[in-house]
Amino acid sequence: MQIYQCCELIRATYAQIGSGDQGYIPAAITCAIKTFNDIAEDTNLPLEVRERAAFAAANLLISDHEDK
Repeated sequence: MQIYQCCELIRATYAQIGSGDQGYIPAAITCAIKTFNDIAEDTNLPLEVRERAAFAAANLLISDHEDK
């Protein structure tokens, strides 16, 4: 997926990270899994959203990519 395919909020955050206004996290996969986990366990969110987050996290965990 390319940045231009993402929503405005993601593109704005991307620009902030690129300009140094937001912090860059080198362990991006770990950051994403933790975020998806937070979403998946939040019972205040709709189940469909939680299931999508769980699916994304599980796929990242199964992939062979690792943060170093």
